[in-house]
Amino acid sequence: MHKIDYQQLLDNALKSVVKEALIYAQFNGLGDDAGFFITFKTRDPGVVLPDFLKIRYPDVMTIVLQYSYNNLNVSDKEFGVQLTFDGRPFFIRVPFSALVEFKDPSTEFMLSFHPKQQSSANTGKDIELPLEEKPGSVPDDKRVVSLDEFRKKRNL
Repeated sequence: MHKIDYQQLLDNALKSVVKEALIYAQFNGLGDDAGFFITFKTRDPGVVLPDFLKIRYPDVMTIVLQYSYNNLNVSDKEFGVQLTFDGRPFFIRVPFSALVEFKDPSTEFMLSFHPKQQSSANTGKDIELPLEEKPGSVPDDKRVVSLDEFRKKRNL
């Protein structure tokens, strides 16, 4: 007899909240203080990232959608957005199945997901994530991509 995977049902429901928030941002933008911190598994099937970012962030990566992003597109299964890395624009794509965490610090809102482990028969590039992260903790610097270093300094 099969058991109901309540954790998977809950994750799917919560990912629809992320999808709706991204759709809102796609059509309305974000407020002055609003921003989304989105952590995802970089080597999950369907993730599209430049190779240098996959090397720099081999397991998980956090992107920030706040002031400087373009072409946010949301579908039922994924979202894509253009971000600037090393002074050049790149379009990345992230399936909702790859999400690990979603935060909007302006409202102190956070969701954590329990991604399924890939089977070892896949590609040999399986990723093991820590099973428990402390909610509200600040991501490691190795996972956070800071866009400040790529922005041109403005004279005030």
